[in-house]
Amino acid sequence: MNWIITLVVGGVIGWLASILMKTNAQMGIISNVVVGIIGSSLGFWAAGALGIAAYGAIAQWAVAVAGAALLIFILKALGIFK
Repeated sequence: MNWIITLVVGGVIGWLASILMKTNAQMGIISNVVVGIIGSSLGFWAAGALGIAAYGAIAQWAVAVAGAALLIFILKALGIFK
């Protein structure tokens, strides 16, 4: 059951980040889920490295979406997304 929740939340985070980075038309559901899960992990790692703590649900969602947007930025720089 936890895997299903992880996939759904990862998909929503990846979708929000793709809208923010204007790559929504290029990404499918699988890309959104993968970018959401990996990007949110990247966001929480970067926030911890910077000494930023995300207290509360809204702050945690913001860090997760920011991490996914950072991952999309990196993928765009590598030429994977246009």
